[in-house]
Amino acid sequence: MRVLGRSQVEALLDVDALIDALAPAMVDLSAGRASVPDRVAALVPERDGFLAAMPGFLPSAGALMTKLVSLFPHNDAARLPTHQALIVAFDPDTGQPAALLDGTAITAARTGACSALSVRLLAREDATVLALLGTGVQARSHARAICRVRPIREIRVAGRDAGKAADLVGELSAVLEGEGRVRAVSSYAEALDGADIAAATTHAVEPVIRRSWLTPGVHITSVGYNPAGREIDDATVVEALVCVESRQAALAPLPAGSNDLLMPIRDGLITADHVHAELGELISGSRPGRTAPDQITLYKSVGVAVQDAAATALVLAAARMQSLGEEITLR
Repeated sequence: MRVLGRSQVEALLDVDALIDALAPAMVDLSAGRASVPDRVAALVPERDGFLAAMPGFLPSAGALMTKLVSLFPHNDAARLPTHQALIVAFDPDTGQPAALLDGTAITAARTGACSALSVRLLAREDATVLALLGTGVQARSHARAICRVRPIREIRVAGRDAGKAADLVGELSAVLEGEGRVRAVSSYAEALDGADIAAATTHAVEPVIRRSWLTPGVHITSVGYNPAGREIDDATVVEALVCVESRQAALAPLPAGSNDLLMPIRDGLITADHVHAELGELISGSRPGRTAPDQITLYKSVGVAVQDAAATALVLAAARMQSLGEEITLR
């Protein structure tokens, strides 16, 4: 069994290759070729956390794996990742355990990369201003990935902690050439004013994206999760062209699904049919994407195992080619 730590996974995982690899993975998912059971989770109520198991088989990548991922939102204050994970890969021909990988880096990278895929599919071609809401691991991942698919000229960073926003600006300044293109702003509303793309990566209780703050034609990606809250207000969800990874996953009961969709459905503002498309349907052409320059589009992500499988396959292929990782025998 090959064992790969976090620094090795980060070094082996190419963002451009991952964005490309996620496209056939999402098509496999929508076409029913991938096997992705519903996520199951053990809840830790006193910490608002959970430990989830996410198995999956992705035939297009020849990947059979399972991820164990914890979500502990209060870790942000403790300088620990809110999401921490391990991935075990198996030989899809024999079922033999083949590799043990750090899954924290893969979770961060594949989430940002799939948001970037949604940007490629739904954002206007001339999108240049990115509003980055949140200052954690996912904010970093999203900034790097989205800059790969659109000619971003300005990134506005907004978060609850001005110090963290300033730190993130410093880290991201190298993403774009030139000075003054990454800047902290004082509010979510200021970040969103005139933005072409909005990436919400928070644990918000109250919406950080509100319809009155949005510019026509904006594309929104939302990956945040809080069982007691939501990132997007009702008015935005009602008006937007809503796309997801999987209808089944996005509309599942908590903790698997999304309050951003479940709450307006509960309140009778929309029905499940308001979800326009899965990403795989946009890629295959069975559902249309953006139809007008001023249309608001929304990709709501809850995370699905085919994303982890696609990333795992890339990492293991690169590790074998470079002979990286420790080989161990389980006895």
